[in-house]
Amino acid sequence: EGIAQAFLIGKNYINNNPSALILGDNIFYGQGLSTKLIEISKKNDGATIFGYPVEDPQRFGVIEYNGNEIISIKEKPLNPKSNIAVTGLYFYDTDVCNRVKFLKPSTRGELEITDLNVSYLVDKKLDFHKFGRGFTWFDTGTHDSLIDAGQFIRTIEKRQGLKISCLEEIAWRKGWINDDQLEILAIKLLKSGYGEYLMRLLQRSKIEKVLLQQSST
Repeated sequence: EGIAQAFLIGKNYINNNPSALILGDNIFYGQGLSTKLIEISKKNDGATIFGYPVEDPQRFGVIEYNGNEIISIKEKPLNPKSNIAVTGLYFYDTDVCNRVKFLKPSTRGELEITDLNVSYLVDKKLDFHKFGRGFTWFDTGTHDSLIDAGQFIRTIEKRQGLKISCLEEIAWRKGWINDDQLEILAIKLLKSGYGEYLMRLLQRSKIEKVLLQQSST
């Protein structure tokens, strides 16, 4: 019944806390993205949305803006006021579930995420961050965009030899799991390239530690 219904379904889980919503068919990639999102997540009042320039804004919610100030948001407009699309990534304060309760279904019978964002805009509680040239965003809602996303990720991973959004690697690098725990996870997946990748991470880490010890003695 619309994207905004997620907040009614997840109300008890959210439990009056600030929250973030990301659409499952969206992919974000860029230097410093994690740092930016951590910073925005610390905001306690209002909502934050993100914009990205596109060639076909008629497919998206479109932001009309002046500098960093939003003037309007229109869902899939026939005559867009800009080429800045609203991405599928949103941060909200503790009032979001209450706001969704008062939304009325659109003509297509859905609780629109755009209407939720507009409610914050009317109250002057909506912030806007535009992703620039250093960021990549894919909305994989069409066959072409899904292929584009796959080709992009394949190119990055083959060129750098690193996996994008490898949860085990992220947990390990953050210190949430140690070397032994990562190895256990890797062994379970050794029949796949994914498990081999995790083992290579461990091997590189061990070599780096040995070289570091040698250089310090």
